[in-house]
Amino acid sequence: MQRELLSQEGCARIFEEKVSGAKNDRPELLRMLDHLREGDVIMVTRLDRLARSTLHLLEIADRLNEIGAGLRSLAEPWLDTSSPAGQMIMTIFSGIAAFERSLIVDRTRAGREAARRKGVKFGPKPSLSPDQIAHAQELVAEGKPVAQVSALLGVHRATLYRILGRSAALPQRSDA
Repeated sequence: MQRELLSQEGCARIFEEKVSGAKNDRPELLRMLDHLREGDVIMVTRLDRLARSTLHLLEIADRLNEIGAGLRSLAEPWLDTSSPAGQMIMTIFSGIAAFERSLIVDRTRAGREAARRKGVKFGPKPSLSPDQIAHAQELVAEGKPVAQVSALLGVHRATLYRILGRSAALPQRSDA
């Protein structure tokens, strides 16, 4: 049905995606965007056939704008970026999306700061406990090779060097 509607509207080339529009990997969408030239107009039967979200739609619209191409939807007649009114609506949507993104960033930052104040540690769990680090320092100070100590503790040599910070407990290499 969509193919028929687009043909009736005079579309010269129809790109048809075989996978769900909810998927990130959409090869036909990418192929269509690569084929676009200045003055081309993408026509869709409905916006949800093109974009997964409002943000995704705005990303596509920005890319079209950079190319000098337009966007038109049969089900949403207000969306025709080849007209001044359609461009105005997309500009308003872009502003709303930018505002929404900044709110999300602010809320995320506030949440991270609140979690830090409560003592939440971010990042990966340390590879070695403080007791293991102390044990590693003792072994290395006794002259055990770092490779052997790292194997004993189940970490890479580089990890052990990083944790010990090449402190005085590590023997200095003499390549002379």
